[in-house]
Amino acid sequence: MIQTIRGFRDILPEDTALWQAIEKTASKLFEDFGFKEIRIPVIEKTELFARSIGEATDIVEKEMYTFDDRKGDKLTLRPEATASVVRAYIQHSMGASDAVQKLYTIGPMFRRERPQKGRYRQFYQINSEVFGIESPYIDAQLILILNELFKRLGLSELEAHINSLGCKECRPTFQKELLNFLNGKKEHLCENCLRRMDKNPLRTLDCKVPECRAAMADAPSTLNHLCEKCKDHFETVKSVLNEQHVDFIVDKTLVRGLDYYSRTTFEILTTALGAQSAVAGGGRYDALIKELGGPETYGIGFAIGFDRLAEIVAQMLNDAKMRAHNASDAKEFQDKNLYAAEFLKLVSIKTPDIFIIPLGEKATRLAYMWTSALNIAGIRTETDYSGRSLKSLMKRADKLNADFVLIAGDKEIEDNALVLRNMRTKEQYFITAENPVEQLETFLNRV
Repeated sequence: MIQTIRGFRDILPEDTALWQAIEKTASKLFEDFGFKEIRIPVIEKTELFARSIGEATDIVEKEMYTFDDRKGDKLTLRPEATASVVRAYIQHSMGASDAVQKLYTIGPMFRRERPQKGRYRQFYQINSEVFGIESPYIDAQLILILNELFKRLGLSELEAHINSLGCKECRPTFQKELLNFLNGKKEHLCENCLRRMDKNPLRTLDCKVPECRAAMADAPSTLNHLCEKCKDHFETVKSVLNEQHVDFIVDKTLVRGLDYYSRTTFEILTTALGAQSAVAGGGRYDALIKELGGPETYGIGFAIGFDRLAEIVAQMLNDAKMRAHNASDAKEFQDKNLYAAEFLKLVSIKTPDIFIIPLGEKATRLAYMWTSALNIAGIRTETDYSGRSLKSLMKRADKLNADFVLIAGDKEIEDNALVLRNMRTKEQYFITAENPVEQLETFLNRV
């Protein structure tokens, strides 16, 4: 039996209902804040990611799915979305129509990482990017949007970490001090950190090796080397977040994993799946658009790990279902989580409004015609062409969780009296066989 490739997976119908609900919630929130959706290719020229992400990063060095096409061009399955959105912004001169562009995209990314809980080689992200705004207010607003989105999904146990990486004016001074510090810690650093020290010493702060993290505990902080503009920028971000009651922690070790970040950087962490892990992150990349051949343009964005987010939300839903067994607990949950209660309504696999049971050859043909017409009219309808007994088809209707069953045997058609049964209350009604579609539409609009 052929199975999926290691690190790849199928998202089955019982899960896609949840995914669609998250997508709808995110899209609605983004569009309310003025974002527009962009859809980008899953394959790009390798150069795009090498230049934007940084050649000294784990992603470019070890994790990208890169191959030569028939003409010998190097192509890569996208490992992240920001570089592709920036490429599209430049290629299509999107800034010419309006200097400010707010874009979002949802889709798969690809990295050859070690598969583990919540991490896959084909994984999904929700990305938002803003071009053309220098103001620190947009930095705060993106963190606010993330906070609001997670609130609407009913999540708790969240913690925002923020930092400032400075700019091209103040970062060189910090990098020089950091390099001096690293030279005194060489015996405690891993091979990757030793190799990256000269290329980009800032990347060593992002190392996950325990020995390196211990050695870097008293490393110098970017916050002590910010120029006045960067300092004022970061202070405004913090004061706005405080004013909007968005909880955050200033984390001097937060540098993110990609080379293009500058000034404000942030992550949203959760302990909902056990050990604390990031479910979203982002920051400013004011030099990236120019670096990739575009005009000098400010940029900032974030990415949400969709797979991990879906796991956390699924766990929240299970907790909510457990609470629902107790009426007072259920009411308390809804009172405290109004947005979550609304979200719960979105998460459901659509079940048939009507299941038509045809009994006989003539009835089967009519059932097909009625089913088609009802589905076109927006009434979810299923039928069965197997010719099985009434008893077995009633069991199937029950298994599909249909609201109503329409029993349409050859005899019922001949007598002009089809039986409509409410599967919840067991009440029965009769409708004529001459124009059942119109009658069913009218009936369902009443109940």
